[in-house]
Amino acid sequence: MHEVSVADSLLKIAVDECRRSGYARINNVRVSIGKASGVMPEALLFAFDALKADTIASGAALTIEEVPVAGHCSACNSDFTTDESFVLCCPMCGSSSYSIHAGRELDIKDMEVD
Repeated sequence: MHEVSVADSLLKIAVDECRRSGYARINNVRVSIGKASGVMPEALLFAFDALKADTIASGAALTIEEVPVAGHCSACNSDFTTDESFVLCCPMCGSSSYSIHAGRELDIKDMEVD
């Protein structure tokens, strides 16, 4: 379950940034996670809640925005979006000549702090 190390990294980044900016408490951390990132949102929430206890984020919520997989097929010249985690072929024409341009991200979007 690599979500524990992902949650630990998110917390460290959030806490470091919060302290560097002079804030004392984190109330919410909003992240975007691509469907093809390999991160399970429920497991990440569980890990975040377990790890935040003795930090300035102890009362913080983790808000997750899932990003669908999006790409472009060079065979049919179509842009596509899918909620599937894995794309093996273009959902429009079945070609394997496609590129993915969204759905792999794992980004901290913003934080609410005091």
